[in-house]
Amino acid sequence: MALYEHVFLARQDISGQQAEALVEHFKGVLEGNGGKVGKIENWGLRSTAYRINKNRKAHYVLMNVEAPASAVAEMERQMRIHDDVIRYMTIRVETHEDGPSAMMKKGDRDDRGGRRDGRGGFDRGPRGDRGDRGDRGDRGERSDRGDRGDRGERSRDGE
Repeated sequence: MALYEHVFLARQDISGQQAEALVEHFKGVLEGNGGKVGKIENWGLRSTAYRINKNRKAHYVLMNVEAPASAVAEMERQMRIHDDVIRYMTIRVETHEDGPSAMMKKGDRDDRGGRRDGRGGFDRGPRGDRGDRGDRGDRGERSDRGDRGDRGERSRDGE
């Protein structure tokens, strides 16, 4: 049997218990057709990247599936029919990853470098400075104005 990672998004206005009931329903569909479900991760109610059928948030669920292709096709068919499922995606994989998925790992999320102060800005560092380069000084006169001259000296009546 093939291995799959399946993620689906349920509407934002259903409760967490209803989202769990959806997981159990689709798990039953897979097991009824000869498949089995390994790890199930409920990522919770999260914002979507864009509005989907007037929903700005959705309940995200990941399922690691080991099933024949016909079982996955039946599950996807029922997801297309179901009103509470707004998106789904199934990907065939070689092996299932052990441990939590990338979405569930909290410690590795901010590995971009630079420290954050928790309010959206960067930390000021040990010296209290903001890391800027200081005063840039006066720019001086520009000699490359061209034939337009200084724009501030024109009068309003076109002279």
